[in-house]
Amino acid sequence: MKQIPQVKKLGPEEKAALSDRLERNALTPEDCELIRHMFDTLEFIFEKVNQKDVQLKALPKRILGIKSEKSKKIRDNPNSQNRSNERMPVPESDPSQTEEEDSSAEEEVSSSSDKEKPKGHGRIGADDYTGADRIFISPTSFKPGDKCPECPGGKVYPQNKPGVFVFIEGRAPIGARVCELEKYRCNLCGEIFTAELPGDVAMKGGKYYDPQAKSIIAILRYGGGFPLNRLGELQKNLGIPIPVSTLWDKTEEAGDKICPVYEELKRQAAQGDIIHNDDTGIKILSVMKEIDEETKNAKGKKTGTGMFTTGIVSAVGDRKIALFFTGRQHAGENFADLLEKRTPDRDPPIQMCDAKSGNVPKNAEVVPCYCNTHARRNFVNVAGDFPDQCLYVIDVFATIYENDALTKELRMSPEERLQWHLEKSGPAMESFHAWLNDQFDKKQVEPNSSLGKAITHVLNHWKELTRFLHVPGVPLDNNICERALKKIILHRKNSLFHKTEHGACMGDMFMSLIHTCNLAGENPFDYLTDLQIHSSHAFRTPEKWMPRNWRDTLAELALGRSDRLSA
Repeated sequence: MKQIPQVKKLGPEEKAALSDRLERNALTPEDCELIRHMFDTLEFIFEKVNQKDVQLKALPKRILGIKSEKSKKIRDNPNSQNRSNERMPVPESDPSQTEEEDSSAEEEVSSSSDKEKPKGHGRIGADDYTGADRIFISPTSFKPGDKCPECPGGKVYPQNKPGVFVFIEGRAPIGARVCELEKYRCNLCGEIFTAELPGDVAMKGGKYYDPQAKSIIAILRYGGGFPLNRLGELQKNLGIPIPVSTLWDKTEEAGDKICPVYEELKRQAAQGDIIHNDDTGIKILSVMKEIDEETKNAKGKKTGTGMFTTGIVSAVGDRKIALFFTGRQHAGENFADLLEKRTPDRDPPIQMCDAKSGNVPKNAEVVPCYCNTHARRNFVNVAGDFPDQCLYVIDVFATIYENDALTKELRMSPEERLQWHLEKSGPAMESFHAWLNDQFDKKQVEPNSSLGKAITHVLNHWKELTRFLHVPGVPLDNNICERALKKIILHRKNSLFHKTEHGACMGDMFMSLIHTCNLAGENPFDYLTDLQIHSSHAFRTPEKWMPRNWRDTLAELALGRSDRLSA
């Protein structure tokens, strides 16, 4: 696949100078390079249009890298009749409400938001360095109660808060110690005596990789998208060479020790009240060979050729669990497999996704909800041709999201949030629904136009898009799952593919555990390390080694160990 050409912008004077050199046949090497770049850009555009890989209107976004969906872009559109910075009028939330009630509600919700937040200095405090070694240093020339060297009658005493200095060291991602064991030989019997290894070092065939080394390999690979070939080259440049095959072997060893925890994570995620899901494309080399063989033997029959990584984020109470599944199944199929682990007596979960058919599980009972961000994006994409209509739609969504932000700020319960949206967002959505129908009923918009298709999408999925007005706790969008899929996209951009299905499964496990730790605010490095150290205990009771409770389990083990020693 051809790379997106880099944009080079020319000012009016530069364009005039280039035209002049063309007429005089006096092109410079830089001019020739620029012309070649123009041809590459045109070739890229024609290729994409011919392959129907992208719509013509979306090509400028591809080439220019425009990712913003803010309404300011639409207000600044020269074709728009309403170009002021003010929002377009949206129906009042509750016309029957009195001014006194409105003002009191505004004072209640804006009491904290109106306060000016102090401007941050952008620095990282010493307390944020949770993985750093901490050393307490006492002065060598003082002890509590000594005389002050500055005044004759004073005495010095320690303060409660010590001074802090952060010293940043440069180290290889994976360090090493070479232990040279001194040997002694008896000159009479010839017996050789070798010094013992330190207590924290174990000998296994002359080399030993501790759990921390395996954890950092997994985090670099599956948390930071660092290919093993690149990591091996980096280690070699830093003087601690580790073969790529060894890096993979140690990752696999760590995975074998923590796999029961991953299975328990899936079981608990299946019990979620709200489950988000979506997928993105991926490549597995061994599966690509299988698909080629199936296509050859299909004899004209249609066979599935897609490969996907499904991202699932399950909200179980106030905690969130992230899962990833890579293979030939769509998100809906993986979702259905996960629901097989769900306790039968639980109510059907709320499913949040976009409206793709592949995201919906078959033969599984769920409460389907669709993402409002995807619906809004359809109008953003056509705003260049229909700025005024799209601006109205975007302002409606802005009102809904502002109301939802206030529910989070006030920490409303799901029932309170539902009532709030019914009062504040309900009238706006009713007017919006009437406006959508009027566009077709009054023949103001052609149904087959790009705007007509955006309107049709909303009308066809109105029930699922407005589920937040009827069911407590329903989110507005699937953004949390989209952010989780960035883990996969980062991995795909750097590593391009998985070699085997086993390697893809190993990646799913580590990415699930790492991202679940991120959602829980826990340190994935410490978590993976402790799982390996206590793997035998984790095999027996994996439910005690989730990212939400593993520190409590460690404390219990330490307490039990101290009780045995005291006995």
